[in-house]
Amino acid sequence: MTTSTVPRIGYLLPTRERIMAGRPETGPLLALAEKAEGLGYDSIWIGDSLLAKPRHDPITLMAAVAARTERVSIGSAVLLPALRNPVVLAQQLATLDRIAEGRLILGVGIAADVPSIHAEFEAAGVPFEKRVGRMLEGLRLCRALWSGEPVDWEGRWPVRQGTLAPTPHTAGGPPIWVGGTVRASRERAGRHFDGWFPTGPEPERWGEQWREVQEIAAAAGRAGAVGAAIYLTLAIDEDARAGDARIDAYLEGYYGAPAALLRKHQSVFAGPPEAAAGWLKRYADEGAEHLMLRFVGDHERMLETVAALRGELGWT
Repeated sequence: MTTSTVPRIGYLLPTRERIMAGRPETGPLLALAEKAEGLGYDSIWIGDSLLAKPRHDPITLMAAVAARTERVSIGSAVLLPALRNPVVLAQQLATLDRIAEGRLILGVGIAADVPSIHAEFEAAGVPFEKRVGRMLEGLRLCRALWSGEPVDWEGRWPVRQGTLAPTPHTAGGPPIWVGGTVRASRERAGRHFDGWFPTGPEPERWGEQWREVQEIAAAAGRAGAVGAAIYLTLAIDEDARAGDARIDAYLEGYYGAPAALLRKHQSVFAGPPEAAAGWLKRYADEGAEHLMLRFVGDHERMLETVAALRGELGWT
């Protein structure tokens, strides 16, 4: 077990949930972002999908959140870079980081291997089986363009003396965190990125995998260069059984797959506040530096509950 840390706490805006409920208005989402900042949360996160899990465009909405807040970091949980032209993406993210004045965190992933995601990639004109290579090369090209220097690039997207402006507020571009719990994802995090950002597993196993990422980073000459984060789903409820049932219904509606299967890949919690605090602390004890929370149920109530728990845990 690693030394316990005081983690930063993030909040996922319910963009997918609001679309599912037939309430696409953005005003209430921005109000939730402002409320979270007011309660002391450290970051606001927005998910990504085109057709598989329809929701608001994350880059556009992150820009709105950046304009409505002053302190919180703003991140994608997670963006699918393979669906986007990296030259266009580099400009969008550089502008977004300017709006956020350096508060952007770019969470990225390769997407799950399920039929709806295959269809989404096909609709976007992107070969699903090439998604890992496209993501890695595309992000390398983004980073090259973010230097502000003329770029010559031979590859999927040929560039001839291309110069991007503006460059991001953050020198070299925003930190990039990569999702995934499989060995290949941990390898990518350790060798290439600034953070590891999976959706599971449970705390002790997560801690084992986090130490593995650190070993991979050290072997690549990047000791201490990778941060540790985790994406967690919570239903805070005095009745744990009712909370579990709500999570199952939520997961199946959100992803269109059996809850039992989804729970194998995502860390979820249902139960009263004091038990939730203990569960979150287990991740901190294993070294998690950033806990990104997705709530199932009344978001305003759970935002307030976790803010209070944070004070009780001494995480302020």
